[in-house]
Amino acid sequence: MAAKGALDRGLGGDEIPADVSALGDAQRIRAILTAAAREGRSVSYSELLGDLGFRFTRPKMRAVCRTLEEVDRLCAVDGEPDMAVLVVRESDRLPGQGWWVSGTALLLGYDGPWEGAAAARFIREQQQAVFDFWKSR
Repeated sequence: MAAKGALDRGLGGDEIPADVSALGDAQRIRAILTAAAREGRSVSYSELLGDLGFRFTRPKMRAVCRTLEEVDRLCAVDGEPDMAVLVVRESDRLPGQGWWVSGTALLLGYDGPWEGAAAARFIREQQQAVFDFWKSR
C-alpha cells in the first residue's frame, strides 16, 4: 500500500493527491454516510471511494469494507442504526458479499438470498430505517 501523499490516478488519468489513511478513517466515512442518510440516499462503493479521493479498485474497496465494520461498531455504541447497509454496488444497489457474510442480515431476521427481489426489499427496508433515523437529526 502506498504511503500518505501517494498519487491516485482518476478516471481521466490526472494525478491527484490521495491520503491512503482515509480508507481506514471511520469517522470520515461515518460523516459521509450520515450526510447521505440525511439526504435519503445510498452510496455506491465507487462514490464512497471518490469522496475519499480515490478511483475504484477492489483492494481499496476491501479496505473501506473493513472500515465499515468499525463505522457500524461506533454507530452501535452511540445508539444509532448501522450505516454500512447504505454502501451498495452500482449494478443492483445492493450491498456486496462482505455485508451479507458479516451476519448483519441474519441478526436482523433475514435468511434469504443476497440478490433479487427479496434481497432488494429487505435492503430498502433497512436503508429506510437509517434514513428515517437521520431525517430530523
